[in-house]
Amino acid sequence: MGIFDSINISASALTAEKTRIDIISKNMANANTTRATGGMPYRRQMVVFEENKGNSFKDYLNRYTNKFAGNGVTISEITEDNTPYKLRYEPGHPDADENGYVMLPNVEIVSEMVDMIDAQRAYEANITAMNGTKSMLMKALEIGRR
Repeated sequence: MGIFDSINISASALTAEKTRIDIISKNMANANTTRATGGMPYRRQMVVFEENKGNSFKDYLNRYTNKFAGNGVTISEITEDNTPYKLRYEPGHPDADENGYVMLPNVEIVSEMVDMIDAQRAYEANITAMNGTKSMLMKALEIGRR
């Protein structure tokens, strides 16, 4: 394990959580969008995280020789939530069907807010871990001065 591995792991998590926050913000912004690309309502998106496995020879060698083989996290894909759209009776709406129902996005604002708080806490935890690592490295440098 290298001296900066833990910082790199935390940095990958910060990038992933920032992307998650961006997608949640996009979902919340489109919570009432009845016409998205393709003419259908906006469909909620979700971020899928995956362990960053690494592809270099060094990564493969480290995986089988060291007990610690963490390489952080990466985003494997951004998927759409296939839960059904919500229907609301609004006969005067321009996107209402012949029965007066409007299809609304499958975005639940309360659920998105909970996900946003979770993502923010994970982001803060990784900043704390990175600061702890930085503090330990600084203490190690002070040992060499004495």
